[in-house]
Amino acid sequence: MPTIPAQAIWFTAPRTVTVRREEAPPPATGEVRVAAIASLISHGTERLVYRGEVDPALPLDLPTLSGSFAFPIKYGYAIAGRVIDIGPGVEGIRVGDAVAALHPHQSVFTLPAHLVKRLPANLDPALGGFYANVETALTICHDAAPRLGETVVVLGQGVVGLLVTQLLQLTGARVIAIDPDPYRRALAERCGAITLAQADPAAIANLTGGRRADIAIEVSGAPVALQQAIDVVAVEGLVVVASWYGQKPVTLTLGGHFHRGRVRIHSSQVGRLAPETLPRWDYARRTATVMELLPRLRLAELVSHRFPIAQAAEAYALLDQAPVGMVQVMVEYG
Repeated sequence: MPTIPAQAIWFTAPRTVTVRREEAPPPATGEVRVAAIASLISHGTERLVYRGEVDPALPLDLPTLSGSFAFPIKYGYAIAGRVIDIGPGVEGIRVGDAVAALHPHQSVFTLPAHLVKRLPANLDPALGGFYANVETALTICHDAAPRLGETVVVLGQGVVGLLVTQLLQLTGARVIAIDPDPYRRALAERCGAITLAQADPAAIANLTGGRRADIAIEVSGAPVALQQAIDVVAVEGLVVVASWYGQKPVTLTLGGHFHRGRVRIHSSQVGRLAPETLPRWDYARRTATVMELLPRLRLAELVSHRFPIAQAAEAYALLDQAPVGMVQVMVEYG
């Protein structure tokens, strides 16, 4: 099999995007080659990388990434496509299968078969890149572990926040979604949430019979929102921090309600499973659950902007500006 030319998105300096020509080699033993359909830009982690707001010495955490946080770097982890070639020894995957992968934005790529996930037949394959964010949202919900009837405040209704809001509805939790963007609030309302433009403790107390929230999930990426999350939970309440702030400092007031209210703060990160779920849950079970959930969620309406890979620089400039009405930016190939 011949090598196939490909296009890949690289950050060559802060806020500098280049589409480079690469080669996708034929798959070796245990590998597959995939032609991309669409990939999703991460509005949290990836925007930090694009802006140069990540510690340059931080190691890369995925085997598919290239370069370093000191630049240049090929970054991204939410791509979907179809398998076009299979190497020897690959089982359970066929040519033509729609798959998702934790791989940077690239039109054709080769990687080990165990790093791709077959997508459900009843899912539009262009939406397969949501696999990564649904996996994150599921992990967040497992870390939050709301009881039936509890109130959960979700601060931030970007893509992950909206997915968390949808998954929480399936648990029977009452969700109050916080976001200043009216377009995002409207999406959250269509997902069944009560919405507020600000995390106002008095308003949330009024909505909960004076108790305030049982759980607050901070997924906005804004350091100031962590203090707001602490302020809106009840005594003995739980704050789940799903945002990665990169090198942005976080200033907190930990006297008063935090101290006397015995508020708990818990970090959630998709690279690990919620310890309370072990040994009943492993990564294979989480993957299978995500695949079952994908066709049940409102995904297509989360895509607010689409760009061909040739216009990648414009896509990231838009992401940097974060205009009202932006939810998910998609890169399309073809």
